[in-house]
Amino acid sequence: MKKCSEVMTNNPVCCLPNDTVANVAELMNSGNIGSIPVIENEQTKKLIGIVTDRDLTLKIVAKGLDAKSTKVETVMTRKVVTCRADDDLQKALDAMAENQLRRIPVVDADNKIMGIIAQADVATRIDQPEKTAEMVKEISQASQY
Repeated sequence: MKKCSEVMTNNPVCCLPNDTVANVAELMNSGNIGSIPVIENEQTKKLIGIVTDRDLTLKIVAKGLDAKSTKVETVMTRKVVTCRADDDLQKALDAMAENQLRRIPVVDADNKIMGIIAQADVATRIDQPEKTAEMVKEISQASQY
């Protein structure tokens, strides 16, 4: 089994907690990405949250909030499920399935962002179509609650 470092996207686009939601939406649009890790600052790159396109839809658009004045810290998920670069990929896949996540940040021992693993990374970087299909099925199952 591969290590997380072998399939992750290195140095993902990140944002800061006081960035505006509009700015983050533009980063998602220009990078064609569905989530952006939120870091403490550019120096430490310590992961403190994650914001997804779904967060923007449900917490901004659906509630009629102003994306140009709302800060990322008000919509980000603070308890982020992560993995380490040297973890077996299966550990990350299990965490993604268990938590119904389409992507998982990869951090070091100091919680510094190193990369991110998305469903697409698994689909394109491991040559196991049945494993990819199973992962997508597990992640996409309806929540029990």
